Amino acid sequence: MRPPAREFRDVRPGGRETTANEMMTMTATDQAMRPAHEPFWREKTLDEMSGAEWEALCDGCARCCLNKLEDWDTGEIAWTNVACTLLDGETCRCRDYENRAATVPDCIQLTPEEVRTLTWLPPTCAYRLVAEGRDLYWWHPLVSGSPDTVHEAGISVRGRTVPEDGMALEEYEYHVVDWPLEEG
Repeated sequence: MRPPAREFRDVRPGGRETTANEMMTMTATDQAMRPAHEPFWREKTLDEMSGAEWEALCDGCARCCLNKLEDWDTGEIAWTNVACTLLDGETCRCRDYENRAATVPDCIQLTPEEVRTLTWLPPTCAYRLVAEGRDLYWWHPLVSGSPDTVHEAGISVRGRTVPEDGMALEEYEYHVVDWPLEEG
């Protein structure tokens, strides 16, 4: 099933929304300069993506690799800056992605269904954005063409984390932060 038609915004820094009326009144020159095909994340649902497309959709921010605390009574999530033992804090990538579940049994492998049900995905998460019918931010590597823009824009966890190794769970509450909930 295709998602409903959606409006896309100009994804360059300082860009503005392009309305449906503006799209209809574009000159032939403007229309000719548009790409022949929309990028895969605009044309496909999460369920329709190939494995390679799914993996490419990850922006490399590593916000999902931060430990979170859940209030048992309210279900409220508190984000910490405590990073998973497998997270490389400089590259913001998993040190053993293929075998991560063997080391971190509670690591959640994202699937389209998980994306639709997890309430703690960061607001900038590309999987969440696509599931919600929104476009990717200008700094996403698929838009910018560079894996560094997610770091340059201050979206990634690079330089902001402490390792979980050797830290008692009771200490996590001293590391609660709100920056992972900031939008790009």
